[in-house]
Amino acid sequence: MDNFKIGFIGFGLIGGSIAKALRASMPDIQIIVYDTNKDTLELAVQEGIANQAVSSIDASFSGCSYIFLCAPVSCNDKNLWELKQFLSPSCTLTDVGSVKGGIHRQIEALGLSGQFIGGHPMAGSERFGYPNSKARLLENAYYILTPSKESAAERLEGYKKLVIAMGAIPLILDAAQHDFVTAAISHLPHIIASSLVNLVKESDSPEGTMKMVAAGGFKDITRIASSSPDMWQQICLTNTDNIVCLLDCYIRSLSSLKETLSGRDAHSIYQFFDGARVYRDSFIGASSGPIKKSYCITVDIADETGALASVATILALQHISIKNIGIVHNRELAEGALRIEFYEESAIKTAADLLQSRGYTIYF
Repeated sequence: MDNFKIGFIGFGLIGGSIAKALRASMPDIQIIVYDTNKDTLELAVQEGIANQAVSSIDASFSGCSYIFLCAPVSCNDKNLWELKQFLSPSCTLTDVGSVKGGIHRQIEALGLSGQFIGGHPMAGSERFGYPNSKARLLENAYYILTPSKESAAERLEGYKKLVIAMGAIPLILDAAQHDFVTAAISHLPHIIASSLVNLVKESDSPEGTMKMVAAGGFKDITRIASSSPDMWQQICLTNTDNIVCLLDCYIRSLSSLKETLSGRDAHSIYQFFDGARVYRDSFIGASSGPIKKSYCITVDIADETGALASVATILALQHISIKNIGIVHNRELAEGALRIEFYEESAIKTAADLLQSRGYTIYF
């Protein structure tokens, strides 16, 4: 891997996470980064993720084996024109955008289809920017690849191996199929989350009572509404037809549900919730499903300084690894106030027994 060089045009949450994952699995690779944010470039070099940071797209990218287009979609035209003169024929050009149709058309117009394979890691966060990137963001996430018709089989196989090196799972889809799928499971949910937040904002009392008591389900379903508005504006403008098609379907289903509720049809209301529950539960823990089973306990703790740290210390002293830990700010779903998630199912019983022996009340 001494001569293996990867370039990034734009270096935010996704680009940074890809680079960190590759750096972790292939320490000797060369990584070159371009971004308009000087602080991002300095931090990437400082952290040892980038070997070289440049302030313009230049000949530094000519020796790259892969180049990831990670800047906003609106910048692709300009960046591709500047980059084209420095691309070697062996370089695989890819992107990380949530919409694939537009980039494939741009690539075809530039005559670069033979060396382009669209990419979309199905991972993200409501936080954005390179400082929030992390290697584990891609771990066990599907990474969709959309090769063009001119993409050689060997090039696609090489990219699949690179995705596996990131810790992600490669999945091959046609660009059009990708855009319809992501409109349903990613783009429409963001619109729904944001519309729900706006509904509460418009319906709340002058005292802000709804905002004050909003918790549990509302926080879960609207978390993604905190995502970058610039990014979601671009997604809505580039995958409009698919989003509108599915939004029409969703509006019809809501209208049907409204009639069911108005008619107080108990059986249909039950079927509505039960059908959703059964189908949603089929996602969890399935080998082909994106929603992995989580291993969690909830702990009742006193509302006092050091309470959270005490629990974390007890587990750490017994070498029990914590995947995530956080305060539950309401008591809707459990009596406890501290939610702890573990990497392995076996850790649940060990941690629960340990904490119970110390007088803590545990809820599963």
